[in-house]
Amino acid sequence: MAHLEFTAQLHRYVDTPKLDCEAATLADALGQAFDLNPRLRGYILDEQGQLRPHVAVFIDGQRARDRQTLADPLSPSARVYVLQALSGG
Repeated sequence: MAHLEFTAQLHRYVDTPKLDCEAATLADALGQAFDLNPRLRGYILDEQGQLRPHVAVFIDGQRARDRQTLADPLSPSARVYVLQALSGG
């Protein structure tokens, strides 16, 4: 099962489940997390369903490539980490 985890910084604002799931793509895994907490979707995706600019997703240590359709494939043992970048000056 793919493992999906969100950064603790994001958890300060919204419940973020740690999830082991059957998912063929990043979109499938995120969709299952959003089913558990619909509010989470707005922190991760924009109105078009694309990753927000300050959100980074790593799959097995590699940055997700498809920020628009989230079609990056997941292996059954994939480790997915969702981070919200900090910015400011």
